[in-house]
Amino acid sequence: MSVRVRYAPSPTGYQHIGGARTALFNYFFARSQQGKFLLRVEDTDQERTFDLAMQDLYDTMNWLGIDWDEGPIKGGDKGPYIQSERKDLYQKMAHQLVEQGKAYYCYCTSGRLERIRKIQEQNGLPPGYDRHCRTLSDAEIAELQSSGVQPVIRLKTPLTGSVVVHDEILGDISREAKDINPDVILLKSDGMPTYHLANVIDDHLMEITHVLRAQEWVPSAPVHKLIYEAFGWQMPKLCHLPMVMGSDGQKLSKRHGATSVKDFIAKGYLSEAVINYISLLGWSYDDSREFFSKEDLEELFKLERINKAPAVFDYKKLDWFNGQYIRKLSQDELYERVLPFLERAVMARNADGEEYEVSPALFTTKPTVEQLEIVKKALPIVQERITYLSEVGEMIRFLFQRPKQYLLEDALPKKMDQSQVIEVLTSVQPIIKGFSQLSDEENEQKIRELAEKMGLKINQILQPLRVAVTGSRVSPPLFPSIRLLGSEEVLFRIDSLQNQF
Repeated sequence: MSVRVRYAPSPTGYQHIGGARTALFNYFFARSQQGKFLLRVEDTDQERTFDLAMQDLYDTMNWLGIDWDEGPIKGGDKGPYIQSERKDLYQKMAHQLVEQGKAYYCYCTSGRLERIRKIQEQNGLPPGYDRHCRTLSDAEIAELQSSGVQPVIRLKTPLTGSVVVHDEILGDISREAKDINPDVILLKSDGMPTYHLANVIDDHLMEITHVLRAQEWVPSAPVHKLIYEAFGWQMPKLCHLPMVMGSDGQKLSKRHGATSVKDFIAKGYLSEAVINYISLLGWSYDDSREFFSKEDLEELFKLERINKAPAVFDYKKLDWFNGQYIRKLSQDELYERVLPFLERAVMARNADGEEYEVSPALFTTKPTVEQLEIVKKALPIVQERITYLSEVGEMIRFLFQRPKQYLLEDALPKKMDQSQVIEVLTSVQPIIKGFSQLSDEENEQKIRELAEKMGLKINQILQPLRVAVTGSRVSPPLFPSIRLLGSEEVLFRIDSLQNQF
């Protein structure tokens, strides 16, 4: 049978970068094997499922360039691919296991289960269901049924022995029966399946051959094998992917930085850079190669190259990748990708997940043709200096907005006082007036000669000039910035700074 894999997220939150890696690994494996990649939505937790999470899932897949072969929107002959639309199927098959004596109805109330949990805690007993309803008599069951209590359906897990599951990456995983969650729930009292039941039924009926998922699901593997055995089905090959950790060795979370794919998009990461970097979290081609296009990975990806050890998410390394990919963009490509960031505010999230504005939009109304031409001319001078697309707006804001208030300390080089800076700004004006008639090299030479005449270092001339022109000590290259603004505007700004002293 040809390879069939799936990515099956729950739309209870926005797509996590770790989930994106799982999706990519499945996608690349399918493409490298000329197989099929399925998208399945596991929305059985209806209370926590919300529409924006569903849209975020589709947006994330589209941004990553993951084109699923079967699933929502696309369709396919194994659907529906949204679990809430398969509810009747799960109910039918759960009741089938009860009829075969492989599962049973449990009528325990939440109150009784809570009492059992507290008794277990107080006596140092392992947690889990005490199998109270597993041995109910027919008379007891009839009485409970007549009381109107809606039961759940539990799987009859073995009381003794062990369960061995083979993983393509980790090898054999063995669990003693006593260490397996006893008699897990398959069908909830509201008729919705649990993750365990729906996952197994769907993987079997959708003919999934390989399950690539995070190592956090390893404890579920023995339970799933028992469900497969109860139905008499063959289990797909398992491939548990290494965990994605923060720099402190803990599971990656928002305390480490951005974790939602939407946050990376909002900050201005390129999808190519993100795909390249996260594909190296737990997978490698050799000991030296770092750069891979999506097309490369579709061809080269192999399960045998997946590591067992956890992968550390290094934000600085991702930033480096992003900068490298930005440098590779043509001017037209950079313009097309940057433009949306100039027309909306740059947002970020704090450690509590609250969104806040980092910088306002560069254009609050539709930019004019003239403004867009300035943007195009400015991009070559910032391309080598940006790490994220979102940085461009603040970096070129000075081209469209005069500094409202200068920070005078920024304009004061070390060992210089205000009177000296005023003298520098006065002395540099003749060079600015003839700036456009000379090359950058010739203008630099004139400033060097001025510095030598005044007994200063060249940076003692350039620093106050830079602050006058851009409003900041950190800016794009100064000479191209002066050319974009024009001598008249630069002279106006020099006067404005002088007047503040």
